[in-house]
Amino acid sequence: MPAVISKEAKKVLFVNSEIFPYLPESDIATVGRFLPQGIQEKGYEIRSFMPRYGCVNERRNQLHEVIRLSGMNIVVGAVDRQLVIKVASISSARMQVYFIDNEDYFHRKAVDRDAEGKFFADNDERAMFFARGVLETVKKLRWKPDLVHCQGWISYLMPLYLKKVYNQDPIFADSKVVLSLYNDLDGLNFSSDMASRVAISNINAEDVSEITSETTGINLAKLAIRYSDGVITAADGVNGCLEAYAKEKNLPIITSPAISTENTAYIDEYEKFYDQILA
Repeated sequence: MPAVISKEAKKVLFVNSEIFPYLPESDIATVGRFLPQGIQEKGYEIRSFMPRYGCVNERRNQLHEVIRLSGMNIVVGAVDRQLVIKVASISSARMQVYFIDNEDYFHRKAVDRDAEGKFFADNDERAMFFARGVLETVKKLRWKPDLVHCQGWISYLMPLYLKKVYNQDPIFADSKVVLSLYNDLDGLNFSSDMASRVAISNINAEDVSEITSETTGINLAKLAIRYSDGVITAADGVNGCLEAYAKEKNLPIITSPAISTENTAYIDEYEKFYDQILA
């Protein structure tokens, strides 16, 4: 049974690339599914987001559009893209999952690569749209997160936008960021002009220097680390240079216990880490 939420309950926003059962089980999808439930049962308020990939079966998972949250346009590059918000419930966990949707970015029947295994050429735009879509939706919900937990490469622009664009907004002014690193970056490359298109509002070239010369998944993760308040090494095979970069930035770092549906020890460790970051 979830704990009774009090006025003083801390609020945690989960920004996930994958959540089971909407996508097959993996470390990321398992954490995306069970960590929010576990944290909610410890007395926190939670909100959880992921992209509405075309491979997510809307009918089977009973997704439906939230009209009051949909309809906004988000500019990516020079193009307005319509933001559509959908929601589904995981009844056994007594929690909802919000889905960021857009016909151009998320209706293809794959997560991030084509049938030949090549990453989509517009993955950088999809990450921009996803991060800003989450932030704009949370603003509409008027829900002030104490901590934002990002996992999966498509969430890795969230720390930058939080700390450089939305940091003056009362909803996000005090939000801390925890970043989980996985081994999902191999072969991931973005368009060469990604840095200039990411640099909106208060963001300048120096703010995105990690992705100025080489727009790789590793450098995107470094950018995310730079604007985070704590880092979790959440899987085997994470590139060692990322942990070194986090140490260079003097960030708190933990290594996750084993992740599985049966082993939930990581939830307790993550809660302790949250407490450390929020102290």
